Amino acid sequence: MSLPFYQQSHQHYDFSYRNKDLRTAMSQYQQEKKHSAIYTHGSTAYSSRSSAAHRQESEAFSQASASSYRQQAAQAYRLGASQYSVGSEVSRKAASAYDYGYSHGLTDSSLLLEDYSSKMSPKPKRAKPSLLSGKDKENLSGDYMVPIFSGRQMHVGGITNTEEERIKEAAAYIAQRTLLASEEAITASKQSTASKQSKVSKQATSTHQQEEIFEKKSRKVALREKAEQLSLRKTLEETQAYHGKLNEDHLLHAPEFIIKPRSHTVWEKENVKLHCSVAGWPEPRLTWYKNQVPINVHANPGKYIIESRYGMHTLEITECDFEDTAQYRASAMNVKGEVSAYASVVVKRYKGEFDDSRFFHAGSSTMPLSFAVTPYGYASKFEIHFDDKFDVSFGREGETMSLGCRVVITPEIKHFQPEVQWYRNGEPISPSKWVQPHWSGDRATLTFSHLNKEDEGLYTIQVRMGEYYEQYSAYVFVQDADAEIEGAPAAPLDVVSLDANKDYIIISWKQPAVDGGSPILGYFIDKCEVGTNSWSQCNDTPVKFARFPVTGLIEGRSYIFRVRAVNKTGIGLPSRVSEPVAALDPAEKARLKSRPSAPWTGQIIVTEEEPTEGIVPGPPTDLSVTEATRSYVVLSWKPPGQRGHEGIMYFVEKCDVGTENWQRVNTELPVKSPRFALFDLAEGKSYRFRVRCSNSAGVGEPSEATEATMVGDKLDIPKPPGKIIPSRNTDTSVVVSWEESRDAKELVGYYIEASVVGSGTWEPCNNNPVKGSRFTCHGLVTGQSYIFRVRAVNAAGLSDYSQDSEAIEVKAAIEQHNRVWLTATVGEECGDVRPPLSDTPGGLTDSRGGVHGAPPPTSQKDALLSNKSNKPSPPSSPHSWGQSEVSKVSESVQEVLTPPPLTPPQQKAVPKEQSKSEPPKKKKDPVAAPSPPYDITCLESFRDSMVLGWKQPDETGGAEITGYYINYREVVGGVPGKWREANIKAVSDAAYKISDLKENMVYQFQVAAMNIAGLGAPSAVSDSFKCEEWTIAVPGPPHSLKYSEVRKNSLVLQWKPPVHSGRTPVTGYFVDQKEASAKDDQWRGLNKAAITNKYLKVQGLKEGVSYVFRVRAINQAGVGKPSDLAGPVVAETRPGTKEVVVNVDDDGVISLNFECDQMTPKSEFVWSKDYVPTEDSPRLDVESKGTKTKLTFKDLGTDDLGLYSCDVTDTDGIASSYLIDEEEMKRLLALSQEHKFPTVPAKSELAVEILEKGQVRFWMQAEKLSGNAKVNYIFNEKEIFEGPKYKMHIDRNTGIIEMFMEKLQDEDEGTYTFQIQDGKATGHSTLVLIGDVYKKLQKEAEFQRQEWIRKQGPHFAEYLSWEVTGECNVLLKCKVANIKKETHIVWYKDEREISVDEKHDFKDGICTLLITEFSKKDAGFYEVILKDDRGKDKSRLKLVDEAFKDLMTEVCRKIALSATDLKIQSTAEGIRLYSFVTYYLDDLKVNWSHNGTGIKYTDRVKSGVTGEQIWLQINEPTPNDKGKYVMELFDGKTGHQKTVDLSGQAFDEAFAEFQRLKQAAIAEKNRARVLGGLPDVVTIQEGKALNLTCSVWGDPPPEVSWLKNEKPLASDDHCNLKFEAGKTVFFAISGVSTADSGKYGLVVKNKFGSETSDFTVSVFIPEEEARKGTSEAQKASQKSK
Repeated sequence: MSLPFYQQSHQHYDFSYRNKDLRTAMSQYQQEKKHSAIYTHGSTAYSSRSSAAHRQESEAFSQASASSYRQQAAQAYRLGASQYSVGSEVSRKAASAYDYGYSHGLTDSSLLLEDYSSKMSPKPKRAKPSLLSGKDKENLSGDYMVPIFSGRQMHVGGITNTEEERIKEAAAYIAQRTLLASEEAITASKQSTASKQSKVSKQATSTHQQEEIFEKKSRKVALREKAEQLSLRKTLEETQAYHGKLNEDHLLHAPEFIIKPRSHTVWEKENVKLHCSVAGWPEPRLTWYKNQVPINVHANPGKYIIESRYGMHTLEITECDFEDTAQYRASAMNVKGEVSAYASVVVKRYKGEFDDSRFFHAGSSTMPLSFAVTPYGYASKFEIHFDDKFDVSFGREGETMSLGCRVVITPEIKHFQPEVQWYRNGEPISPSKWVQPHWSGDRATLTFSHLNKEDEGLYTIQVRMGEYYEQYSAYVFVQDADAEIEGAPAAPLDVVSLDANKDYIIISWKQPAVDGGSPILGYFIDKCEVGTNSWSQCNDTPVKFARFPVTGLIEGRSYIFRVRAVNKTGIGLPSRVSEPVAALDPAEKARLKSRPSAPWTGQIIVTEEEPTEGIVPGPPTDLSVTEATRSYVVLSWKPPGQRGHEGIMYFVEKCDVGTENWQRVNTELPVKSPRFALFDLAEGKSYRFRVRCSNSAGVGEPSEATEATMVGDKLDIPKPPGKIIPSRNTDTSVVVSWEESRDAKELVGYYIEASVVGSGTWEPCNNNPVKGSRFTCHGLVTGQSYIFRVRAVNAAGLSDYSQDSEAIEVKAAIEQHNRVWLTATVGEECGDVRPPLSDTPGGLTDSRGGVHGAPPPTSQKDALLSNKSNKPSPPSSPHSWGQSEVSKVSESVQEVLTPPPLTPPQQKAVPKEQSKSEPPKKKKDPVAAPSPPYDITCLESFRDSMVLGWKQPDETGGAEITGYYINYREVVGGVPGKWREANIKAVSDAAYKISDLKENMVYQFQVAAMNIAGLGAPSAVSDSFKCEEWTIAVPGPPHSLKYSEVRKNSLVLQWKPPVHSGRTPVTGYFVDQKEASAKDDQWRGLNKAAITNKYLKVQGLKEGVSYVFRVRAINQAGVGKPSDLAGPVVAETRPGTKEVVVNVDDDGVISLNFECDQMTPKSEFVWSKDYVPTEDSPRLDVESKGTKTKLTFKDLGTDDLGLYSCDVTDTDGIASSYLIDEEEMKRLLALSQEHKFPTVPAKSELAVEILEKGQVRFWMQAEKLSGNAKVNYIFNEKEIFEGPKYKMHIDRNTGIIEMFMEKLQDEDEGTYTFQIQDGKATGHSTLVLIGDVYKKLQKEAEFQRQEWIRKQGPHFAEYLSWEVTGECNVLLKCKVANIKKETHIVWYKDEREISVDEKHDFKDGICTLLITEFSKKDAGFYEVILKDDRGKDKSRLKLVDEAFKDLMTEVCRKIALSATDLKIQSTAEGIRLYSFVTYYLDDLKVNWSHNGTGIKYTDRVKSGVTGEQIWLQINEPTPNDKGKYVMELFDGKTGHQKTVDLSGQAFDEAFAEFQRLKQAAIAEKNRARVLGGLPDVVTIQEGKALNLTCSVWGDPPPEVSWLKNEKPLASDDHCNLKFEAGKTVFFAISGVSTADSGKYGLVVKNKFGSETSDFTVSVFIPEEEARKGTSEAQKASQKSK
């Protein structure tokens, strides 16, 4: 990649960086240029050349053949070379040509080249159009200079990388100069070298004369030119090599259009060209778009021609037709950003007369909505009909499809066409490469060029004529394409970008419905750079989570993505590619798009920035974990406020929770954007994260660490749906409804599958997940029975399948409805009209609009009132109809007919197809009838009427109860009669008064509930009630009890007053409570005195206990009957329960806020004061949006005191309340006043601290500061300012305000104040530093200054201290800093040097001295000295007196802790208890106790220490020695005990072992043994006498016997054997012979044992010994020879 010219030719801020030869050549060239013609290259936009010249230039450069162009360029090059034949002109001119080269986009620009070598900084000057001739312009003074350096502006030309490119570039420049000179008739005069110093002639030399001079060029001149060319080439190569070493990053800048494309209006069949020129570094890549769709020249060969030549980019559209009318965009992009320029092309049709259809065509977005509604009296009403309509359609991926219908509008008005708009799932469809809408005058079509599963959905066409409209809808199903590998999964869908920045792009997708027969193992994500066809895989291992951050992108470039699913069989087909996404920060992208582009003025405008002093950036703020999965974690933060003028980069660090071992994550590549995705984290492990900023000045401090984050999927796979209910729709479709997955987060939708009963094969009903809880499955076989199942899907994956539904036969629902209706009407009394819930038969196609009629009436009265025509009104946006219904794919456009209510009404004919004045509404909930009501009671009875009450159904069917129908019958003599209707129109309350009854007649009742799905089953028959006048004096029972705000220890109970109040009005109520499982005699009253409110907050409940409640009313006559029970209800706070929160905003407005994340589509917020709705209160405003609601007080006062509650309808009792009493009102009003007249709250008051070098820092922190906050610094009531003594700083991001002083002097004693002004908020903080406080601070500052000086050399970071190791040794240690190899450390004790075996290497900065078996001899003064050539530092440790005692106490403590458990050992003397320690010191006191009493030591019981063993010896133990023994080791402060139990089996075993050892000792002591006297070997000469004596011992005395050679030996005359006094044995042989040689043994034996002592007798003959000696000597002599 080549460098821009201002980096290659101008190296830095000063001319001294420029190559000397090149600088000289350019200077000489500029001097010559003053006397040469001005070359102008421009377009018609800058009035430097005529349009004719522009066309001539275009033909010369874009239409000429390559060969003719090369010839013309070569000729022009030779002509230009010969023109500058004097000296080094060729070199200078060519160098200038490189600097202002044509090849970098200056074909349509104008440059005024003047002297730029005389000044050190650029001086831009706008080039003005001039009418002067070339010679007149030569006399003008020039002050424009080519800039030396700019890091932000565009570049014009550059030195290219290869020699061939340089030659072509120079040739192109000269050729273009020659062509333009000829076009503009500008002539240049050539003067000789001798005439250069003379005055310039004012008359130009003719072109013919110049050519003659060029032709007469001499050989000498030609050689000189050749030499100059070689010199120029060498200079350029050297310059290029030099500048190649410079840092390119400082010169990068975003693209900018020099010439923007302009709009054109052309006739059909003509060609049109769009031109643009763009600058930027690196060289931008330019892409052309048509209506935001990239233009593919290969898709339409010959239609589009895209060229880029010499910096000029062109798009040519050949043979334009009407479809080429569009908005075209040129998008230029490089690593620094993207910029776009737009131009429109309008293609006109020529028909010989004016064609109005061009201005009133279908789909025109500029035509007013009411433009066709009788603006000139054309019509008063339009009727719109659809003919030849499209039906439910089925397609396959990759196929084409077209939806269409004919539109008939009456009356027909010439020149006025309808507005036609297509919608998919309620969203408008825009033309793209995938789908194209068409309108041909009476037929609307929508064409799919390549179907994808993303195209599946409900399609609606809306035709509008002014205020009248009509619409029609049908569903399109798209099946998966055949897999390339059998068994591979289907392609994912809806690949989109969730988040994009410089470093990564998060891609999301939806999982496919078909997994190929085996579970999907994960997904591979592929990326492709826009403009290329090279796809690369982004992840090595499949990811299961349907979101993934793609990294490794090039900043500023655009990418498209696709996703492939993989299972054990293989990899499936890729998804549809995503829309292009640029790797840019959103803020940067918005800035680039919003930055204005100034028109090209023919000058290079450059600003030179002063180099700023580097500032180390501060820490980032607001660091948080925005997303965490098992594969990655995404961090987000805000850049620091303090970062200087240059860009910053980030380093991300992590550490395991519980440690402080921080590791840098991105060691190789720094992060450029304030978001980052981390991979390679251990799943299930918890981490903390922090971020540092970095720039050229250094790396800043880290941000605050995040909370612990466990790596794993935070999003759980949803639970399977429940209650799958199929219902008939048409003869080929079935409506399936279900109960939505509970607690599902980020739900994408549902997949529905169908299976023919008995087949075992499941097929998907939809390939695009649908939201809601209802879907119409099409394409079924009529008469076949099917079962269905549903599963939910979110980013974490697909849920398990639901339970299979019941089987249903596919047939039209209207037939069944008629059969049920007719059957129900036989023998029944006909009532009034009770309409069905749907006015059209089942199906998925419908024609809806606002032309023909209104919705059906709900009763005869309503039907009569509805005869008046309703003026239709079109929706203001598709969201008013499409979004509310069509966005839920599961919702069919037509409703399914349900069975009639209990007593069927007479059905009126309803038109099959009706137009609506209002768009269709959305129904998001499943369609299931409610369960029966129950507990029917009689609330009040009169002579001819009765008031009934009942409880609502337990199951609402997933929809709101819309009303109740009541039937009654007479009971005569215990025999019930025929059922009759009590009400014609449904009643909304759970109570109803039935009139026209017979007095004293007994009646029974039934109630059925209704919702949008239809009428539910009737309740059980009630008890019999007699219709008679109640004359009781006490009131009747309250009714409609309900509970809300259920918490773990409280709830709120509400009720309605009794219908029968008795003889006097009701004066109050009593509330009773009991546990649900308790008996009836355990009711407990909650209020001792009657309460007048119709609600009560019940307190003191036990968590997890189920309760029931009842209410009794009281009047003057007494207490009435209790109400029906409310409950049972469990006292618990459900997960996710939220409370009402009070808020006071910045303007002092007080509001109550509530949020509910468990709302259903039909839920609403209802605010109440004292449980009375506040809908029409003039003192309150209520605003609800989404899951949040706010109640605002207009003027909070005493009238607003009360309990405010918020209920959420269509939920399981979700509610919360907030009490505003007088105290709370005062608090809120005070807070409101504070917000209206705010102060700057201080997070910390003004404080002072001493910094490392003894500097003094005054600081405070405000809670929050805006960008406009100002601070005044006051000292002793005088304002002080920034200067040599004071340094001030404000960090508005953190609110920290600082002032620094280098040194505290005596005159600085006084009062310091920081005054803050932030908008209308003010604040201040004061610090008083006088007297002793100031002197102490001054002394501390001086100490810190000295400390800083000390730390400039080797010093102790931590002074000498001691530590007792686990081996009970003493370790003296210190921590050193600022050391080097020459630093020495010397240890002393009592001023005597301690020799250390090895030299310390200081690697860990810790120096230690180990003292083993520390004792009193080691007490003394220890000192360590650290020194080198920079200075020395010393540290002393006193280990005498109290310090020594403390150390010995710790040593003893360690020794005591090292003691092992007491063990029992039996000996011959008795029993020993012992324990081992590391080593023993006398300072460690040992005490023994027996059964809690200290042991008195005697000769029998002794204690002692042997080496490391501490023991207690019990000699001759007795049973009294049994018990618990405790050894206490006292270290001087604390006793450490070891215990052993010497009783029971332990004592018995030890005592038995003692007896055994004792007996063994006795036996060993008294057994027979040879004490000594016998030698091992006796050698004696033959004939000598042998006498041996031996002592033996034994008790009793032993028996003695002899052995010779293992055989008994008896005493005789030759061998005399004697045993005397039981102690002495004699062995004597008078004259030994060789026969006496042998092994002898003395055996002693008694009852305790025996022992044998052996000796050997060897008898020799002297002569034989001599002969043996001689013989052996001879043998040895022979061997040696």
